[in-house]
Amino acid sequence: MIRVTVYKKENEITGLRTEGHADYAEEGSDIYCAAVSALVINTMNSIERFTDDIFKEVVDEDRAVCDFRAAGTVSHDAELLLQSLVYGLTDLSKDNEMYLSLSFEEVQ
Repeated sequence: MIRVTVYKKENEITGLRTEGHADYAEEGSDIYCAAVSALVINTMNSIERFTDDIFKEVVDEDRAVCDFRAAGTVSHDAELLLQSLVYGLTDLSKDNEMYLSLSFEEVQ
């Protein structure tokens, strides 16, 4: 299962972490892993390209992390991109709870 944790502080998204694999199909053919990866990586790339926001980024075979907490603030544009990501992940997870888990965690 892919587990996505969205970190929030006072209704502002301050980061997210994805980990795991959907195990819907064999590696290279898993549509859920591909969909989540495309949404997350596109969002991180868009934030880098279209905003001046600074965030910690970790991407490897098993996880992706996007963390704004060290920077302290998230611009309006980055927040909008993150909200769009959450919207896409929420929609994807609606009928696919066995492949994708989306949770929210309040942080300091």
